[in-house]
Amino acid sequence: MDAAIELDVREPRTSREDAGPRDSATGGESADGVVAAAGSPADPVVVEIVRVVHETADAVSLELAPQPEHAERFGYRPGQFLTVRIPSELTGSVSRCYSLSSAPHEGGPLKVTVKRTAAGYASNWLCDNAVAGDTLQVLPPAGLFTPASLDTDLLLFAGGSGITPVLSILKSVLAQGSGHCTLVYANRDESSVIFAAELAELAGAHPDRLQVLHWLESVQGLPSVPQLSALVRHWADRETFVCGPGPFMDAVAAAMAAHGADRRRVHMEKFVSLTGNPFEAAPPASDDADPADSANVEVELDGEHHRMAWPRRQVLLDTLLAAGLEAPYSCREGACSACVCRVVSGEVSMRRNEVLEEEDLAEGYVLACQAVPATDDVSISYS
Repeated sequence: MDAAIELDVREPRTSREDAGPRDSATGGESADGVVAAAGSPADPVVVEIVRVVHETADAVSLELAPQPEHAERFGYRPGQFLTVRIPSELTGSVSRCYSLSSAPHEGGPLKVTVKRTAAGYASNWLCDNAVAGDTLQVLPPAGLFTPASLDTDLLLFAGGSGITPVLSILKSVLAQGSGHCTLVYANRDESSVIFAAELAELAGAHPDRLQVLHWLESVQGLPSVPQLSALVRHWADRETFVCGPGPFMDAVAAAMAAHGADRRRVHMEKFVSLTGNPFEAAPPASDDADPADSANVEVELDGEHHRMAWPRRQVLLDTLLAAGLEAPYSCREGACSACVCRVVSGEVSMRRNEVLEEEDLAEGYVLACQAVPATDDVSISYS
């Protein structure tokens, strides 16, 4: 692989303005190589491992097929992920989320890619134990790290296994859209580049629409803000998607900011590890809730309006799940934007928030898994 970088000086076309929160989802690779979860109902589904592909010495892809009766639940958008339950002798199971490296248009099995990390129980278990014919429990595809249009020119950054959702986006744009893609892909060395052959094949098949710029730490050192700033100067006004280690993403964000890039159009998968259990059943509805200690909430979800009492000590998500509504969520910890919704009227407060920025809060966005009512009447929209 040639580590030299050649810059394409084509001027990008105008990209869309993003209508939602700036950081559409969280993810990437934490100490366990997981992608932060971002939104799905909690009913687990059994999938069969139909093939295990060894991508590099420390990364494998698992091709998964859901049971036929659940196939309709596995439609997905490029950039989304699966939440996977991994067996554990100590705790019974642990939950981790892995990006889909397959693309919806491919029509075959769903494929997640897992990179082994030294301290990661789940990634090591999957790399060492997953074989064709085994089954896993998963939650259906979820996540907001996905482009609104495949006809938009994109600037893509990936570090290490952060390539997985980025590859899904890239393949979808090339196959189903008209956008041009520039990918900056950082890795430790040539042997650690996941999907090297597939990327080379895609670049060869789409020479006018795809440019892949490899950055190898063994050759060029860690990418710095000035280096990245010089690299992206021709594409800084493109819609941008970033997934990788925290320091890498911070450097990319600073480089984009140096060019005055609109922060709302720089979408990042943030690195977090789940500490809770997204497979846990929703809390049951309480029959003896005190109406005097509840607010009234109207929720617009999937085009339908629902009215109910919202106990002041209960987060919105738990209230909706207890009412039997399939509200989107995943981490339940305020660490992802899976459950993001918008306050139309009234006020709420959040117990914890690690992903929404001041601009998002100013526009009324909140996390349902952390939101409690602050006024007697609240209106919420998920559209």
